[in-house]
Amino acid sequence: MAVLWPFLLAGGVYLLLRSIIRGATGRDVIVSASRHALCTGLTGWMASSLLPAANAGILPVPGAVTSPVNIMPALAWPVLGCLAAHVLGQVSYPRTRSKPGRQAANQRRILDFLPRRLTWTVLAVFTGAAAQIVWTSTLPGFAPAAYESRPDGAAGYVTFGGEGRIPGVELAAYLGGFLVVLGVGTLLVLALITRRAPLDGLSPELDRRLRTIAMNRLLRTVATVASGLAAIAGNHAARPDPASGVNGWVNPAGALNLAVLLVMLLWAPPRLAQHQPRRSAVPSTSQPATVLSVSIGAATGLAAFAPLPAAIFVPWAVIGHPSLFVTVSAAAVLAVVSLGELLLHHNHGMAHRPRRWPRRAVSPALACTFAVAAAALIAVVVAVAWCQAQLAVQPSWHMTAWTSTGILLFAAVPLVLARRRRSVEGTVLDASLRAVTVHRVVRTLAAAFAAQAGALLMSAGPKLYRASPLTPEGWDGAWQVAPAVGVLLATAGVVIAVIPVQGVRPRRDATSPAAHEPQPVDLRREHPNPL
Repeated sequence: MAVLWPFLLAGGVYLLLRSIIRGATGRDVIVSASRHALCTGLTGWMASSLLPAANAGILPVPGAVTSPVNIMPALAWPVLGCLAAHVLGQVSYPRTRSKPGRQAANQRRILDFLPRRLTWTVLAVFTGAAAQIVWTSTLPGFAPAAYESRPDGAAGYVTFGGEGRIPGVELAAYLGGFLVVLGVGTLLVLALITRRAPLDGLSPELDRRLRTIAMNRLLRTVATVASGLAAIAGNHAARPDPASGVNGWVNPAGALNLAVLLVMLLWAPPRLAQHQPRRSAVPSTSQPATVLSVSIGAATGLAAFAPLPAAIFVPWAVIGHPSLFVTVSAAAVLAVVSLGELLLHHNHGMAHRPRRWPRRAVSPALACTFAVAAAALIAVVVAVAWCQAQLAVQPSWHMTAWTSTGILLFAAVPLVLARRRRSVEGTVLDASLRAVTVHRVVRTLAAAFAAQAGALLMSAGPKLYRASPLTPEGWDGAWQVAPAVGVLLATAGVVIAVIPVQGVRPRRDATSPAAHEPQPVDLRREHPNPL
């Protein structure tokens, strides 16, 4: 089963990307291509996490519960996974049905599509990572030692002992090898992007822009992976010798990795959009309230990464339980949505206008997604609670249940604000903006519930598997695959979190806007995540 998982996962990603781009015609090609590029970049970003390999090469203290990291698979999954995601993104495009003469675009070079400034930045990141790995290869290893206190000669005590590390040359061989694989794989994927057949329905200029977008997302992802490899080498180099009596250590390469991550998140790709002729009337998307709503959508994408700085500055608040990461992220998103409603109320609200609530604030698809995510969370919590009680395992479901309940209660704040705030100018615009807020809240809840269920399975599954009896009628088989199911649920939560906001168009029996009022807002291209 472990051998089949990569192929099943790759097949699922391919079918997902293929379904997005298949059958698009006319202007739908632009929308489908934009969503396909976003999903490809997001999938590659999710697959690139090096967190399981953070302590590669570190030897735990004798008697510790943790075990040394298996370096090869811990590095292979993110490096090969992010490259495979971008390969699937290119091969999932349908074959062109145009004339052979249009294949001239395939004769272009990689340099014709590369974003130059980003390319030089990525080269600098790779060079810095290689230098860090080479320096780490010169460092010796040392054995771990149990903690003990010794007199320091001044009526005090000094603590000795701590984690050890393998020789630097051994870890550098793994890190350097995968850095080379990452670099060569990046060049091969860039060549694949260049030589891919043009997509039917796109002009040569838009097709060129689409290839540049694909290269942008690929380069940003591999830059974070390369800096992550350097951070692992820096973590190994910063560890002090247990016999030296030094307990504190700092990893500068880890701070640089966080800086690279933030820069790459904010380095947005160019947009793929048709140029529309200038109209005499002011479009609805130029209304101040609409501009604010779109800005809030972008801010929610950044707020979702709130656990990263929280883990650095307030580590005790998020490292106690995996569900705390999800809780902090969801609470930050809901807080940003609430702030947006307050800004709409104070800056654009009109006191004497009636409030307009949309007839269908949430689409049926999103409502079903929320129901399925909530049902999955309840089922996982109940199953884990029952098995932990039966096997006398320390319960860990309480934190998931309480944090999920807290997220649900906190979600009422933006909903009440959206219901009670003043109306903005334009009947249809006001109803549309309220529907956008409801969509964001429900989407955040559905994503949080799915991620909470996945986090609980990933953390509790291995412990229940070790405690369950090895009998055919036991739960050992089920809990053996629980971490993999948890990964799928957590991935589904991330995918749900980037469901784009759909435009809200009321029925004909709804109140019609006046002639001078703007048309309904269409935010279908809003991407709340900058990936």
